[in-house]
Amino acid sequence: MLTSHPTPTPGTPPHVTPGTPPHAGPVTIPGPRPAPSPASRGRVLTVGMPGPRLDRLTTTLVSTGHEVRHAVPSQVTRQLQQAPPDAIVALDDDQVRGEVIREVRTDPAGQALPLLVVSAAPGPADVADILRHGADDCVPDTSDPVELSARIEAKLRRVPVPVENLLLDPRTGLYSEPHFRDELDRELGRPAAGRRGGVMALVAVAEMAALETRLGPRVRREVAERLAAVAEKLGSSCDRLGWDDQGRLLVLMPGIEEEAAQRGLERFAAAVAGTRFIVADENVRLTPAIGWTPLAGCADQVQAVRNAADAVAESVSHRDLRPVRYETWMRGTHRRPHAFGVAVRAALSALSPVLVLLAGVAVPFLLYTQTYAMGWDLGSAMYWVVVAGLLVSAVLIVLECFYALDAARRPDGPPQRPDGPAQPYPPASAVIAAYLPNEAATIVDTVESFLRLEYPGELEIVLAYNTPHPLPVEDTLRAMARRDPRLVLLPVSGSTSKAQNVNAAVTRIRGEMVGIFDADHHPAPKSFQHAWHWLSNGYDVVQGHCVVRNGDSSWVARMVAVEFESIYAVSHPGRTRLYGFGVFGGSNGFWRTDLLARTRMHGSMLTEDIDSTMRALAEGARFTVDRTLISRELAPTTVKQLWNQRSRWAQGWLQVSLKHLWRALRSPVFTARQKFGMFVLLGWREAQPWLTLQMLPVLLYSVWKEGGPQNMDWAVPVCLLATLVTLSAGVVQAAFARRLAVPELRRKRGWFWRYMLVSTFFYSHFKNMLARHACLKEALGERQWRVTPRAAKAGDGA
Repeated sequence: MLTSHPTPTPGTPPHVTPGTPPHAGPVTIPGPRPAPSPASRGRVLTVGMPGPRLDRLTTTLVSTGHEVRHAVPSQVTRQLQQAPPDAIVALDDDQVRGEVIREVRTDPAGQALPLLVVSAAPGPADVADILRHGADDCVPDTSDPVELSARIEAKLRRVPVPVENLLLDPRTGLYSEPHFRDELDRELGRPAAGRRGGVMALVAVAEMAALETRLGPRVRREVAERLAAVAEKLGSSCDRLGWDDQGRLLVLMPGIEEEAAQRGLERFAAAVAGTRFIVADENVRLTPAIGWTPLAGCADQVQAVRNAADAVAESVSHRDLRPVRYETWMRGTHRRPHAFGVAVRAALSALSPVLVLLAGVAVPFLLYTQTYAMGWDLGSAMYWVVVAGLLVSAVLIVLECFYALDAARRPDGPPQRPDGPAQPYPPASAVIAAYLPNEAATIVDTVESFLRLEYPGELEIVLAYNTPHPLPVEDTLRAMARRDPRLVLLPVSGSTSKAQNVNAAVTRIRGEMVGIFDADHHPAPKSFQHAWHWLSNGYDVVQGHCVVRNGDSSWVARMVAVEFESIYAVSHPGRTRLYGFGVFGGSNGFWRTDLLARTRMHGSMLTEDIDSTMRALAEGARFTVDRTLISRELAPTTVKQLWNQRSRWAQGWLQVSLKHLWRALRSPVFTARQKFGMFVLLGWREAQPWLTLQMLPVLLYSVWKEGGPQNMDWAVPVCLLATLVTLSAGVVQAAFARRLAVPELRRKRGWFWRYMLVSTFFYSHFKNMLARHACLKEALGERQWRVTPRAAKAGDGA
C-alpha cells in the first residue's frame, strides 16, 4: 500500500482504505504533484557509490536545474523518510537491480516515485531485467543531459500509478484490494431477499514467505496473477477476483450455495497444486491455502475478509489442499466444552469394553430371545450367517496366501518388477517425516543410513520434522547437513502430524520421484533405483516391504516382526494380485512427485497414507506392491506401545472405510473385480470383528432355547468344520509368511511357531477387540494422534 509524504501536497485528497486494520492507521494515496517551478525542475535523489560516475550524474542533473541529494544504497530508506524526493535516479550495478529497487518499492513512500536507472551499456536483456525489478525507465550513461532531464520531467508530470491503485489491473483484470472490498460491500449491502447464498474466499500460498525471501516482494503480484489465471479457467463469469498486497487472491462468488462453492474451490486447489508455475523466472510448485466464509453471516466486508483470513491461517497449517470454512473457534470465541460433557465422554471412553459387550452381545441376545417369543427363530438364522461369515473370511485369507505365492507373470495381475528403467534415472527425493522428541535417539542413525543409499541419479534427503522445543540433536543434524549437501533440513513449525510434514516437503523437493519414510526406516541400498523401474514403466505408486529390525528387543517385537511378514510379504502382494489394486503408499512408499503434489495427505485421517492412496486410485492412478523393496524399521516393544499403534490403525481404517467405500462402489473408474476388493477391504473388514462377536449371543441364545448347556449337542459337524477352517486360516498365513519372509527372519523358526499359536488363540481376538473399540472412539469424536516412541534397538534380530 502507498503512504503519503510527511508533508502532503496541497490539494491531494486523503483516502482511507476500507477495512484497514486499526493498528495500521489510515493509508493515503498521493495525488499528482504540481509541475516543478522553473527555478527548480524537481528534487532528485541520486543513489550510487561515490566515484566519477556519480559525480558526472550529479553535474548533469544540477546543470539541468534539478535539486540533487545523494544516498549510498544502504541509506535510501532513511532519505525517503527524512525528505522525500520527487524522483530517484540510481546508477546501475548488481546491488541496484536487487536491493536498491526492492528497498525503494517496499517502502510506502517510494512505491509511486519515478525511479530511473542509469546504466553503463545496457543491452536489451539488461533493460528488461531492470524494468522487471521495478524501475520505471533505464537510460545509458551516454545519454544527452537534455534527454535525461526530459525523461525525469515527463514522469514528474505523469507520476506512475501502482497497479493496485487502479480499479482493475489492465493486464490481468484483477480488482485492487480497495476496489474489491467496495465490490464486496456492494454485494453485502443488497437486500437479503435479493441475495441468495454467496461466498467470499481468500487464497494464500503456503510457500509465499520462502519465495519472497528468495525472489523479492514482486513475487506477491506474480503469484496472485498465476492463481487468478487458474481461477478464471475454472470459475464462472460472475466470480470477481482481486488481490491484496500480501499476494493473496480475493474471490467473490455471489449467488452460490455453500456446497457448490466448496466443490469449486476443491477443483481450484487441485488444479493449482497440479500445475508448475513460472514465478520470477523460476519453476515452482504452489500449495494453495483456501479459507472461505458464507456472506450470509457477515455484517460488512471487514468481517468477511477477517473470517476468510482466519480460515486461511487454519488451512496453511495443514497444506492438504482442502478449502477451510470459517468457524467461530478459529478466532478463539467459541465456548469451551462443558465440564459435564467432557466428563461424560471420558466415562464412555473408559467404559468402552463394557459398552462394546452391551452393543455386541447383550442387545443381540435380547433381540433373539424376544423375536423367538414372537415366533421367529432369528437366533438360529444368525448362527448360519456367522458360520458362513467365518468361512468366507478364512477362505479369503487362504486365497491371499496362494496369490502371494504366485510370483510368475499373470495376465490379470501386476507383473514382476521390470529388469530395468524405461527412462533414464531422474532426480529423486526421500522425505523422512519425524517428530523429534520421540525419535531423537534414532534419527541420526536413520539419516546416516539414507546417506549411504546407492542411486545412479541425483538424490536429496529431506528431513521434514517438527519439535515443540529445540533439541541438542538438531545441532548434530545441522552439522551433518553442512558436511553433505544432499541432506536438507526442513523444520515444519506448528505441525501436529506426519501428513503436515510430508505436505510441507512435497513442494520443496526437486525429485521426479519421492519416497516417504518414517524416522526409524533404513531402506535397502538400491531401493530408489528399483522403485524407478516400476514408476518409469507406467506405475504411479509402488509400496515396498517393511521389515522389523529390532525383533530381539522383546516378545512383542518378535511377534510384530512375524506379523509384518504376513502383512507385507503375504497380504499386500496377495490382495494386489487378487483384486487388481494395492493400497498403503505410506512408509517405504514411492510416488510420482506430481501425483503426490496434487493428492497430498490429510492430517485429520489417522491412516493418512491409506486415505491418500484411495484418493489417488479414484483418479485412475496405478498402484503396485513389491516385496523386494526392503526397508527395515523398529517395532513396538511393549504391549502399551502396541495397543496405541494398533488402536490408531484400526480407527484409521474405519475412517477410510466410512469416507471411501460408498464412493468406490459407485465409481466408474474401478472394475467389478476391484469393487469387490474394495468391499472386502473396506466393508467386510469393518463388519467381520462384530460378526465374530456374534458367536457369544448366538451360543447364549442356543443354551437358553435348549434349556441349559447340558441339553446342547456340541458335536455338530458343520460347527466343528467351521471352527477348524477358521483356526487353520491363521496357521496357513503364518506358514506362508515364513515361506515368503526375508532370509534373516526366515531363519527364526521359533518366532513363527510362537506367532502361529499366539495369533490363533489370542492376537486375532485382540485386533478384533481394537476394531470394535475404534468404532466407539470414532463415534465419540476421539481422534488423537498418539505417536509410537522410537527407541534405539536393544538387539538386532535382522
